Amino acid sequence: MADQYTIKVDRSKAASVDAYLEYKRIVGEDDGGVMFTPEEYEDYKKKVLPMRIKNRLFTSWSGPSGIDCKQIGPETLCFCKHRYKQHKTDFHVIPEERPIRLPCRAKGCRCSTYLYVPMNGGQPIRCTCKHPSDDHKEAAPFVCKKGGCTKCVGFKSPFTCGCGSPVHQHQMIVETADEREARGHPVGQATPYAAMGGLTGFSSLAEGYMRLDPSGIGAPDEEFLSQEITANDNPFLRANVQAIKAHKMAKQGITGPNAEVFEDITERVSTMKRPGETDMDFYERRYQERLKAEKAAKRRDLGTNLRVAPRKAIEPKRKAANQPSTSLARK
Repeated sequence: MADQYTIKVDRSKAASVDAYLEYKRIVGEDDGGVMFTPEEYEDYKKKVLPMRIKNRLFTSWSGPSGIDCKQIGPETLCFCKHRYKQHKTDFHVIPEERPIRLPCRAKGCRCSTYLYVPMNGGQPIRCTCKHPSDDHKEAAPFVCKKGGCTKCVGFKSPFTCGCGSPVHQHQMIVETADEREARGHPVGQATPYAAMGGLTGFSSLAEGYMRLDPSGIGAPDEEFLSQEITANDNPFLRANVQAIKAHKMAKQGITGPNAEVFEDITERVSTMKRPGETDMDFYERRYQERLKAEKAAKRRDLGTNLRVAPRKAIEPKRKAANQPSTSLARK
C-alpha cells in the first residue's frame, strides 16, 4: 500500500496557492511556461480581459438533434492530443468566415482547428480501420499513420454517442454569444478566464444527455421543481411521494391533515395498492387513471384555445321601393 502524506499550510500560503490558480486560469498558456512579473501580469489583464469578455467564443460538440453533447472546456482534449487551452481562443476581431478555426499553438503540431474526439470509457475510440484515434494524423483527413495500414482513407468511427447518434453525425460548433443565443442556448456570465469554451455553468460539465436540459443552463427553477407529482411523472417520483411530503412537512413544521401539503392526497392514495388488488390490476388501474388525466388535460387545453366569434345582429330587410305595403295589399 502506498504511503499517504498530508500537507498542511497556513492561511498566507493557502492564499498564495489560490492566487497562482487564479493566475493560471486567466493567463493560460500565454506566458509560454514562464510566469509574468507582477507588472507584466497587470498589463496583460488590462489588455486581454476586455477583449476576451467582449469576443468570447463558445465551443461545443453538437449532435443532429441540436443538443450540445459535449461542452468544451480548457482541459478538454483535441484530436491532436493537446488541450483546448493550447489552441487559439482569443481574437481581437472575431473572424467573419464560418466555421471559425481555432489552430493549435503547440510547437510542431499541424492541427489547423480544434476537433473534439469522444472517449470510450478511458480509451480512445477506434476508426473503421481498427486503430484508435491516437494512431491517426492530426491534420485532415486524419489518415492512419500505423505501419501496414493501407485501407484507411480518413478517421471515421462507428462509435455511438450517448445521444444515440454516431460520431460522424456530430459537428464542432464555434460561435459568438449572439449566435449561441439565436440557437436557444445560454451564454452564462462574463468571465475573465481563458479558453472557457462552452462552459456556462456547473451542469455544462456533464454530457448532453445527462443534463436536465439540452443547453446546459442548469437545474430548472423552483416553480418547476415544486410542482405536484402526478401519474405522468417519473416512477421514481411517484414511488417516493410520501417521503417527499414528509420532508416538506418537517421543513415547514406542518403536521395537520388539512395543510396545503396534502392537496394531492388523491394521487397519494392512488399510488398505494388496494386490499386484494393484484399487480396487474394495480397497473391497469393506474394506466386508466393516466389516460383519464390526459383526456382531461386535452379538454382543458381545447377550452382555453377556443375562440368564440361574436354574434352579428340580424338587421331587418329593407322593402323594395315598388313593393306595396301590407295594408295596401289587403285593401
